[in-house]
Formats: sequence, structure tokens, C-alpha cells
Amino acid sequence: MTAKENQHTPMMQQYLRIKADYPETLVFYRMGDFYELFFGDAEKVSRLLGITLTQRGSSGGEPIKMAGVPFHSLEPYLAKLVKIGESAAICEQIGDPATSKGPVERKVMRVITPGTLTDTDLLPEKSDRPLLSLCMLQQRKTVSIGLAWLSLASGALKLMEVSTDEKSLPQRLQQELERISPAEVLLSAGTLLLDEHYAQLPGKFSELPDWHFDVKQGQKALQDQLGTATLTGFGVENLSAALGAAGALLRYAESTQGRGLKHVNTLNVESEHEFIGLDTATRRNLELTETLRGQESPTLFSLLDHCRTAMGSRLLRHWLHHARRDQSVARARHDAIKALIQADSTDGLATTLKAIPDIERITTRIALQSARPRDLSALRDGMQNLPGLRNYVSLCIADNQTSLLTKFLSDLDTPTECLDLLERGLMLQPATMVRDGGVIATGFDAELDELRALSENAGQFLIDLEVSERERTGIANLRVEYNRVHGFYIEVTNGQSDKVPDNYRRRQTLKNAERYITPELKAFEDKALSAQERALVREKMLYERLLQDLLPQVPLLQRVANAIAQLDTLVSLAEHATKNSWCAPQLVDEPTLHIVQGRHPVVENQIERFIANDCDFSAERKLLLITGPNMGGKSTFMRQVALITLLAYVGSYVPATEVTIGPIDRIFTRIGAADDLAGGRSTFMVEMTESAAILNGATDHSLVLMDEVGRGTSTFDGLALAWAIAKHLIQVSKSYTLFATHYFELTQLPEVHPSAENVHLSAVEHKENIVFLHAVQAGPASQSYGLQVAQLAGIPQAVIRSARKHLADLEAQSLQSTPQFDLFSSAASAPEAEVVEQAPVNTELMDTLDTMDPDSMTPREALAALYELKNLAK
Repeated sequence: MTAKENQHTPMMQQYLRIKADYPETLVFYRMGDFYELFFGDAEKVSRLLGITLTQRGSSGGEPIKMAGVPFHSLEPYLAKLVKIGESAAICEQIGDPATSKGPVERKVMRVITPGTLTDTDLLPEKSDRPLLSLCMLQQRKTVSIGLAWLSLASGALKLMEVSTDEKSLPQRLQQELERISPAEVLLSAGTLLLDEHYAQLPGKFSELPDWHFDVKQGQKALQDQLGTATLTGFGVENLSAALGAAGALLRYAESTQGRGLKHVNTLNVESEHEFIGLDTATRRNLELTETLRGQESPTLFSLLDHCRTAMGSRLLRHWLHHARRDQSVARARHDAIKALIQADSTDGLATTLKAIPDIERITTRIALQSARPRDLSALRDGMQNLPGLRNYVSLCIADNQTSLLTKFLSDLDTPTECLDLLERGLMLQPATMVRDGGVIATGFDAELDELRALSENAGQFLIDLEVSERERTGIANLRVEYNRVHGFYIEVTNGQSDKVPDNYRRRQTLKNAERYITPELKAFEDKALSAQERALVREKMLYERLLQDLLPQVPLLQRVANAIAQLDTLVSLAEHATKNSWCAPQLVDEPTLHIVQGRHPVVENQIERFIANDCDFSAERKLLLITGPNMGGKSTFMRQVALITLLAYVGSYVPATEVTIGPIDRIFTRIGAADDLAGGRSTFMVEMTESAAILNGATDHSLVLMDEVGRGTSTFDGLALAWAIAKHLIQVSKSYTLFATHYFELTQLPEVHPSAENVHLSAVEHKENIVFLHAVQAGPASQSYGLQVAQLAGIPQAVIRSARKHLADLEAQSLQSTPQFDLFSSAASAPEAEVVEQAPVNTELMDTLDTMDPDSMTPREALAALYELKNLAK
């Protein structure tokens, strides 16, 4: 012990030794009925949680600053800390206070970090919070990015490896992190490539020593975890960076839980080309699970989420972000939805699914030996509903043998051994915590039943003793009672004290009565209280053994949970399809994207009458040039095409009359105007960055949405960029492209490229107002209706009139010169216009006229204005 440590009290010495192992983590130090934090941790928690900061005594010459929370209400405080990215080490008393000399021995039993949560109170119900590990290996001009991520609450472990150059590294990494959405990211302390990009990447970053990411150690850790001698069957032989990431991930996760991860028993390897690519901008613009303003709803997820279980909701969210390119996966889901609708079983299934708990997360807590009694009773009650689910599924496949629903029949078999154990072992309504007793069922353990009988029979014993003592002593109001502080006693009022027998020993004096104990009552008290304490100890031991006996059932329970989640998600999609008249899409191998009477899935539920529109792409028709007024529905039309395409590949029915879609590899969007002030990027820079990602990544199987490209710079710069981007998408990328623009000059594009076609969103003008028809029609728009939209927005009438006058002047000048700028003509110079000498314009007079509003003038003001104009004219 150092001289400095010796200055502290023994309790503080113990605390400081523990704190030294967790310097960056808040240490919750158990002291009796409270978890206390000391010194800097106390100040920090007091500030973050708003709890009282106190000061008690001193240690090492410094006052001990303290902040504490009750042990029975720890979870709400932890939830707040985790939400803001903090971690906590929970330090428990493991020694016996009765036999300890000095401070009771303590040990950190678990560490709570944003990516390693398993407690129900700390986790969001409808989304996962995975822990991700990142390992990068430099290979000449490329960088191999190894990703390993684990949802500790479900046990799902996944690996992936991608290669990219250093320039594209931040964007490529951000794309994958946005898709996975980790709560916490582990990376090597030697990773320097990301230093300047931390702020732009999602998740909390935690640095670990470089040796944690050793490839060989990672391979061994995976083999030990999965219980295999080789990883050949998992397809990870050549994924060196991913193996290094997996080793660090497993080591970190085990250290936080303080035990092995029994529920992590399988591994999935994902490929870059497995899912339909959605970059960050696309996920944001399509509002899959979050709106552009960061609100939760309405989004595509909130619209479709009719799931009755939390497992189903989480799986639906996952499907929306991970639509597979493999059409067979989506077709199997379409067939299952069709069978559910035809059998008319969705109502019965939905009712039964309501009674199913979150088996996935309960199974994880069983594996980690942290499940509570109410978890197990919910699991028992939920498994009792499995036969009902199987009956409904059987009805659905009676006339339609779909592969998915048939598989559910076997996966939903009741785990009889597990259910029998829970039914025999647990009370019907167990207590919340084991320490309170009342958890293990009567008849499960003979010794426990005997100890309970001793304790429970105390009531009858007291009644019998009271009757006999009244008869023996003649004290009519004598009472025999019990309380936790003083134990068993006989109470006699002061008025009857002269009748108290000699064998009564005084236990407590009250104002109007005396309390006594007798040798007989004392003997029973020792026996009863001892039995109660022994019963609690026995019950705790039996509960721990019950959790141990459930461990072999974890893989089977995981299979049941997965089947229920899939069934719940499909039922939810089937319900929504039936209610909103969605159709089954056809996925084909030919290059096509054919939508008849398509609708926006979210917007159609927000307005009274939605105008449906067609969209038709083929190998010969690849770009639709969309013109029309602002607010005319261009962005809605474009987004609905993308959402219908995505939903079809998710495996859902779609909002349309008829849909046929060929192979799709990625969906890109460039919609709206937004800057990135934190990253030092202007609105136009963001626009060009997103456009660059599209031009560099789009293929002939991609769907591209481009809205108002080039509007953030000068007219001719923007026009030239829009033309060049459109030309590249037609000639090089050959993607299915919806290209919305206000540059009317671009409507000449179909004249030189047959694969392009003009369409417009229609509107009609009535007097000075505009009526949007929201219908997509062939050909270019006749005008942009900008002034009418400005008027609707509330621009002052004086400004609108001034704009109309200048618009007329501009249009007149345009007619006197070239009719329209020909963007696609040769570079030959136009003939010089004849120069006509004009009289100089009195600019002051013109400006004064522009500012006058005759309609709002009084007669006196109008007369004064007339004199002013006369003077200016002179």
C-alpha cells in the first residue's frame, strides 16, 4: 500500500482500488440500501441526474463528496445515464457482514454501457441497441474494414468486411454504421484514420488496446464461443479484419456481463451485395424509421407497425433497413401474406400474439442468469399459447403450402421440458424479486414446504396461545401479536397488570400497556423466525438452480422467439394490406419497374383523397424528366416510387393496383436542401456530395431520385451541372431515374436521348390562384407557377405585383432575343441581334412607381403621389 493510499480510511481504500480499474466509468458502490458514488463521480452524477450532492467526513485530507440512489430503484437512474452515453460499474457486497473484519468485501458484478444492455427497463422496446467492433487493416492503396456487431439482448452475432480506398473510407463507413445503427462502437486506440470523422459517425466510441484486435486471438475466441474446432462452415476464413473485430467484441461483452455469453451460439456473415443499398441520405429522405425533423412519426415504420409483440416490431424495423436483393426471400413473404389473408386468420393470430411476452429478451436474461421471477412467469404463460398459434398457422397452410408458414409449424412446437419445469417450479403470481420470497411453487421442494409451514402456522399458534392464556390468567383483553421490530409478544393493559403471571418477562413498556414474552413464546419465536430466514435462503438457492436448469433450453427458446417474431411481422403486414387495399407485387428477372396507380404509403393516410399515379420504366425507358409547380407533388411522386420498390423487396404488399419490378441493387435519393454546418459544408456542397455518391455508385439496376439539382449556385452553372448529371445517368449509369427540375431547358433532353421522357405534375390557374391536380401527365409543364405558390405562402401583395411586372418585362425581353436557350445545341455562336438605340430609362421614376400601391392609398395620398411622379418625369 502506498503512503498516499494509507491516508484514506479502509472503506475509501477499498473504493479507490475498485475505481482504479474503471477510471472512465461511474462506479455505483453498494452500501446497505444505497448505491453511493464518491468524489468526481458524485459531482458528475449530481449534475447529470439532478440528485443531491452531499459531503460526509474526510479521507486523505479531502472532504468525501457523495451522491447516492436507493438500491431498489437503480434502473431508472441507469436508463437516464445510458441514454446520454454514460457507462456504469455496479459494485456489490459479496462478503458476509457478520463475519467480515473491516469493510465487507465488494466486487464489480456487471458493467452497464450503451451497447451491452439486457435489462428491460434500460432497453427501447421496439429497437435493438447493438454493440459494434471496428477493425481496419491497411493493404497498399485500400483499407479493409472489419465489422463485428452483437445485439446482446438477442444473442445475434454478425460479421462483415468491406474494402475501400482512404478517400471513400468515411462515407463507406458511415453508410454501414447508419444501417447497423450501433449504440456503442469499439475501435483500436491506434486507429487514426477516423479521428476527424468521429462527430459525423453514429454511436458512442470506446477505444481499446490494439492487441484486443489480434486476428488469431479473434479466430480462437469465435471458435470457443461457438464451440467449434473450425470456422470453415461460417464463411469467415478470409475475413481477417472482421475476425480481429469479433475477438475484441466478445472480450468486451463478456467483461461487462461478468460471465460467458451462453446465448451467443451462432454467427451470420453479411455481404456488401446482400441487401438493397440505402445510403444515409436515402434513409433520411424516405423517412423509413425517423422523419427528416427527427420526430418518431409518421414514418413508414410507425405506419406498418401493428405488431403485437416487441419482437415483431424490432424485426419489422430490421426488414425495412435490410431489404434483400434475393427475390426469393421477398416472394416467400408475399406468399405467406397471401395465405394469411385468404385464410382470414389475422384477427385470431393477432389476439393470440398479444399474450406472447418478449421471449427473445427473456431468453437472453436466462442465459446471463439475470432473469427475474416475473420474466419466467411471463415466459411460462406465453408458451401455453403456442398450441393456439400452431392451430391458426395450420388453417393458413391448409390450402396454400407456403415454405415460411410450414416452417413455423415445426419452430412453434412447445418446449415441453421447459414449460413443465416452469409450471412446477413457479407460483402462479410470483413476487417481483426473489429476496421477497413467494416465488417457488408449493410442492416443488419438500424442505421449502416444511420451512414455510413452520412460518405460516405461526398465525394459528398465536390464536391458540391467546385463547389459552386468557383462560389461564383471567385477563380478558390479553393479546398475542407479532411485529418485525420486536418479534412475538403478549400485550396486557396497565389496568390488568396485577393479573400478570410470574413467568411473564417484560419486553416493552408502552403508555397504556406492557408487552411480555414467555419461555414458550420465545422458543416458538426462535423456531418460526429461523424457519422464515431459512426458507428465503432455500428459495433463493432453488431459483438459481431453476435458472441453471433452463440454460439447455436457450437454443430452443431462441428458435421459438424467431418464429413468433416473423409470424407477428407478417400478420402486421397482412392486416395493413387488407385495410388499405394494397396489392401483391410481382418480382421478375427482366429489367422493368412498372407501377399502376401507385400511392405514397404514408401520405395516403394523412389526407382525405390521394391522387394515384403510374410509373413505367423499362430497358428502353430509363429516365423520367419531371417538371411542374412547387407543391405540385413531384417529391411525393418520386418518394412513393422508391417506397413501393423497397416495400416489394422487403416482402410486403404495396400501395398500388399493379406492380412489376425487376432486379434492384440500390436506391439513391437527392431530395431537398440541407446544410451541414458542423461539417463545414454549405447547402450546395451537401447537394453535390450526394450527387457525387449517386454518380459514382449507381448501376443499371439502381433506382435514382434526383430533385432540383443545381439550384444552389448561379443559373448557368446549375443548369450546366443538371444537364451533365442527367446525361451521365442516361449514358453511363443507365439507372432507373426520376429527375425533377425547374430548368425548363432540360425538357429538350428526350429529343436527343430516346430513353428519356418528359412528364409533369398538372395544375390549373383560376384567376390569380392555382389548383394542384397532383396528376402525372405526359409532356413538359407549361409554366412553373412560382408567383402563385409565393402568393399562397403569404408573400405581400405589393411584392407579388412587383414580381409580376418584372416577369412580364423578362418574358418580353426573352421574346425579342433567342426564344429559349438551347442547352443541347452545338457551340456555334448565335447571330448578333440588331442594336436598337433606346432612350435612357428614368430609374428613379420606375422605382417610385414600383413602390406605390394605388389600392391602399387615400385620395389625399394619391394626389400627392401624382404630383411626385410629375416632378420626377420632368
